[in-house]
Amino acid sequence: MALAPGTRLGPYEIVAPLGAGGMGEVYRARDTRLGRDVAVKVLPQHLSANPEVRARFEREAKTVSSLNHAHICSLFDVGREGDTDYLVMELVEGETLATRLAKGALPSGEVLKLGAQIADALDRAHRAGIVHRDLKPGNVMLTKAGAKLMDFGLARVTGMEGPSGSLTRTSLAHSPTVAAPLTAEGTIVGTFQYMSPEQLEGNEADARSDLWALGCVLYEMATGKRAFEGRSQATLISAIMTAEPPPVSRLAAASPPALDRLIGRCLAKDPDDRWQTARDLMHELHGMAGGASQVGAPAGQRMEAGRAASRGTQGRMAWAVAAIFALAAAALALVLVTRARAPKHPVQLSLTAPENTQFVDFSSIAAISPDGRSVAFTAPDSSGRFDLWVQPLDSPEATRLARTGGPAEVCWSPDSRNLALLELGVGVLRTVPVTGGTPVKLCDAPSGRGAAWNRDGVIVFGAASHGPLHRIPASGGAPTQATWLDSTRHEASHRFPCFLPDGEHFLFASMPPGPEGFDIYVGSLRARTTKKVMTAGSAVVYAEPGYVLFRSGDKVMAQRFDTRGLKLQGAPVALSDAPPASDLDAEPVATASNNGRLIHLVAQSPEQQLQWFDRTGVPRGTLSLPAGQWGRPEFSPDDRYVAVQNGDDLWRVDLARSVAVRLTSNGAVNANPVWSPDGARIAFTQGGRGREEIFVMNSDGSGEAQLLPTTDDLFKTAEDWTREGLVFHNIRGETFRDVYLASVSGDTKPTPLIRTRFAEYRARVSPDRRWVAYVSNESGLEDVYIQSFPVPGHKLRVSSRGAGRAWWMPGSDELCYRATSGELMSVKLTRKGDELEAGEPQPLFRFPPGVLGHSMSHDGQRFLTSAVSPSARPRRLRVILDWVGLVKQ
Repeated sequence: MALAPGTRLGPYEIVAPLGAGGMGEVYRARDTRLGRDVAVKVLPQHLSANPEVRARFEREAKTVSSLNHAHICSLFDVGREGDTDYLVMELVEGETLATRLAKGALPSGEVLKLGAQIADALDRAHRAGIVHRDLKPGNVMLTKAGAKLMDFGLARVTGMEGPSGSLTRTSLAHSPTVAAPLTAEGTIVGTFQYMSPEQLEGNEADARSDLWALGCVLYEMATGKRAFEGRSQATLISAIMTAEPPPVSRLAAASPPALDRLIGRCLAKDPDDRWQTARDLMHELHGMAGGASQVGAPAGQRMEAGRAASRGTQGRMAWAVAAIFALAAAALALVLVTRARAPKHPVQLSLTAPENTQFVDFSSIAAISPDGRSVAFTAPDSSGRFDLWVQPLDSPEATRLARTGGPAEVCWSPDSRNLALLELGVGVLRTVPVTGGTPVKLCDAPSGRGAAWNRDGVIVFGAASHGPLHRIPASGGAPTQATWLDSTRHEASHRFPCFLPDGEHFLFASMPPGPEGFDIYVGSLRARTTKKVMTAGSAVVYAEPGYVLFRSGDKVMAQRFDTRGLKLQGAPVALSDAPPASDLDAEPVATASNNGRLIHLVAQSPEQQLQWFDRTGVPRGTLSLPAGQWGRPEFSPDDRYVAVQNGDDLWRVDLARSVAVRLTSNGAVNANPVWSPDGARIAFTQGGRGREEIFVMNSDGSGEAQLLPTTDDLFKTAEDWTREGLVFHNIRGETFRDVYLASVSGDTKPTPLIRTRFAEYRARVSPDRRWVAYVSNESGLEDVYIQSFPVPGHKLRVSSRGAGRAWWMPGSDELCYRATSGELMSVKLTRKGDELEAGEPQPLFRFPPGVLGHSMSHDGQRFLTSAVSPSARPRRLRVILDWVGLVKQ
């Protein structure tokens, strides 16, 4: 809010506004105590709202205030009035160097004089241990007394460098000079045109980074042009990392030749090759300024001086020829050294989600356009509602195109003009023009698993979590089958296709995986035959110039791919750290453009905590457990304990005392705990080597876990335990997911409870043991159904717009489930003879963002959730501008 004249901030009375910027509004004010005019800068609200940042700001501002120097704008005071934080600085009369440069280059003598003054100011600060980090013409004021360096150190003290080492879109919006969501790995603070290569790579800035910026400023002062230019942020950064600016002498003939060498040394890519101190640079500039009279001599005099200097004996001429060859050799050596010292890694940038939104854990919700200019993604806002966004890489603002029914997998058209969306929440395939407009529904896709769009306008997509791939014209029409499951390979699903350059062949992943990962096949639009090309930790993505990208362990990998022979070539190369795998099995880990740009999700497994909510959605505290990878908790029958996965192991937590005891430590992944009816034992799923089996152990951790014989399928998941036996679901090729009932004694074969051609899982038996609630995709969406138990019979659909796991209330007359929209819903159930009727679902509350999993206590009054810790770093997208450079190394 603007301050009116006469407003008091402590002893300072506002006189008039002077300007505004990312770091706040600036006012002329009167110091009523000392009777002098000062400049007051009111800081943004994000500083006032954070006590830790404010304390660090005040602490570091004291250090900056100690910089008493003729060419540094003095910081007089730091204050707080109500909720307003402010700085009090010396009021400097004059114009900024940026304003002066708008009129053209400066005379050489003035360049040297002002440059020496700026270097002198830097030297004073560096010796005090302070680095400016944002030196640019806009932060240099030209006064009658010479140059004054402004905002010294404030890029640091204003909290732009957070302890996490990275910036969010919100913090960037408050940066002194940066107002774009594109940032380098680590922390970028400053203005791109004046930032050193090490800052762009996210490394710590030191005094030599300021000398790089001074070199850029000197270049601009001498030539009237910036040292590095680009059509976009990406091309600008690429120029800084790899290009050399034209010599100053080529653009400003009157400049001293030594200025080329001085600025060139400032702009060395390797900090070790630059001037090492501002003091040395200052002395060099002073020395050059002393000889400025020769620089200003008429051209005829300079030519005569050159002729006189060239006169000499034949011996001198021989030495001159030798010197020319020596200089040529030295120049060649310099070129080779410069190339050798070029940045070791391509530029890597970060893209944060728009303000008040966040990225989810699915990698396929984001994709870079084929032309490399934009990134499309879906992200939820603070209410949990999802939108489709497009972020141009040369723009600070993302554009919201459409609202989606939950997370949506994104696919670009080859011409980068349209998007295809597999909307997981509503189970449809749509297309959307990038320029905006109403999304067009192509067909239903109950549980979409990837899409690819070829140059002939054909979209191949996975319509469901099970079954083959289908194809459909992008202009509309009926979908037809594109691949056929192979029963001899026990295939259950084909998913995540990617077209090869010919537009006919496409790569896809086969489910279920084997011990080494997912088998990758190449299919064809013209033939039913397929060919296995590799096994990987994810589906693969083809990327020009002739590679496939995939997951291997925790790395994003690239490997040469022969598109004619349809086979791999050479050895794979690691490009980057991969995010944790999501629940969408075989989901690809990265996408790439046709011009060498790559993006992938950066999402460290967030630290999570167990948090209570009551039935109305009011938070009721957090269990005092160390932050960890706490998963969805499962209540014991008496609600005294929960069993919960943390990392790869299961733990039992005493809820009254917040004490956790580890139950497993076998090196495998142990998940999905289920309590026995008497609370004495726990069944759980143990995964490893491409299989999942169900084990049973004592709930106090004593004894050895025992394998429970079930089915011969590769994957089984425990879901509920009743007196009739253990309820679990498996994954098999013919029917994908089915619900079974197994004898815990293992003396009889499991019997199918729910087995259809659709996917059924997440089963929970009612307290009266007459009904089982489960999730099925038979309607096209994943919804909650109820069926009689243990003998199948009457069936009832409870939800109608997508839902997840359900919980029964005591008395078996109410069911709660979490809708795809994020709301927790309640459905009243009434009995009519041997049948049930469901009432209209009623919303109870919406969980806040960050809640990953939840369970309801048996009394139906409390919910215990697994929620992301407030200190967890947000997910972001990593952009690698020339990823092929990593392979060539």
